[in-house]
Parts: sequence; structure tokens; C-alpha cells
Amino acid sequence: MKIINLSETDSILNRYIAELRDVTIQGDPMRFRRNVERIGEMMAYEISKTFPYETCRVKTQLSEAAVNLPACQPVIGTILRAGLPLHQGILNVFDRAENAFVSAYRQYTDEEHFDIHTEYIASPCLDGKILIITDTMLATGRSMEICYQAMLAKGCPKEIHIVSVIASRQAIDYVAEMFPEDKTTVWCGVIDPELNAHSYIVPGLGDAGDLCFGEKI
Repeated sequence: MKIINLSETDSILNRYIAELRDVTIQGDPMRFRRNVERIGEMMAYEISKTFPYETCRVKTQLSEAAVNLPACQPVIGTILRAGLPLHQGILNVFDRAENAFVSAYRQYTDEEHFDIHTEYIASPCLDGKILIITDTMLATGRSMEICYQAMLAKGCPKEIHIVSVIASRQAIDYVAEMFPEDKTTVWCGVIDPELNAHSYIVPGLGDAGDLCFGEKI
């Protein structure tokens, strides 16, 4: 399994992540969503380098040009709701992609313990396709794994790309254990060292869904 931590290379991505973390900027949900979307666009560009390509000929006003184009389009699968801006950023780049959505939520048994439940899935057939699964925060990795298992009811992808803005080291280790090693790549903006008692990433940024769309009750 490949783990791609984009923060290991200095780029403008660091600016967007810094603004996502900054409590003085987080009060602007439109800017928060746009920064997540920008990160999705940058990650999609990096993922595009791994696709198979084929040479096509494009007719210009003067002649023809040979262009290498992707030989297939991915399926972008997103965990609702915090993953939506990240999904949109990736879709901005892969604008011919198919799309899938899974709802997942934490149901707490007490203040520190919870189960992950899924209620809804909408997906095209995944057999033999490139699947990109997105969630803004990869905290424990359990939601990602449960949603992936739910998606397998729609077919078996040939490649899996897990995309997250911020991941915990614990989640990276969990995903490495639970996902197929030979066909999975994890892309993250940064890997943070730990989780708190409520399984939030530290230092992280807080609740990404609330910061994108407002607090839930």
C-alpha cells in the first residue's frame, strides 16, 4: 500500500491547510469549504498521474495534434457530509467521473465510545473501475472501511484511492491493515500524531462537517 503525505513536499497546499486549522479564519464557512475544494483539486491532479493513458488525435483549425488522454474515468465516492467540498474539488478536475455517496454517522454509547452506522448508498457499478473515496478527516479509519465495505455491494474496483485532507497516524495504520494492500493508495494533505478521547484528530482542526455546513443538533 502506498501512503502519499503531500505535506512532506513544500507547496501552496500548506497555506490552505494552515487556513483550515486557523480558528481566526474558520468562522468563514465559505472560505473553509473553498480551501477544502482547492485541496481536492490539487490531489486530483496528483492522482491523475497514476491513471492509464492512451494517445488520441485532436483536430485543430490547421491540422491534428496527438494528445495522451486518460484511458478511463474514475468513480468518486464520498462519505457525507464533510466530504462534499473535497468531492467537488476532485470532480472539478475529473469532470467526466461517475459519482457515489454513502452516509455514515457516529452513534455514541457513552462520551468516548461509538459505533459507525451507514444508512444510504448511491453508486454506479464499480467492477473493474478506479474508485476514489473521499472524506475530509481520516480520524480512526473505521468510517472509511465501513463505507468501502458497503460500496463492495456495487462491485469490486481494480484500484482504490483514499483521499483525506488530514489523517491521524492511527487511521493510516488501520487503513493499511483493512484495505487491499496491492491496489490501495492513501493520499493525505498531512498526517497528525494522535487522537483525543473523543477520537478527534489532534491538532486537527475540529469538526469539519460543522465548519463546512454549520453545527448539527
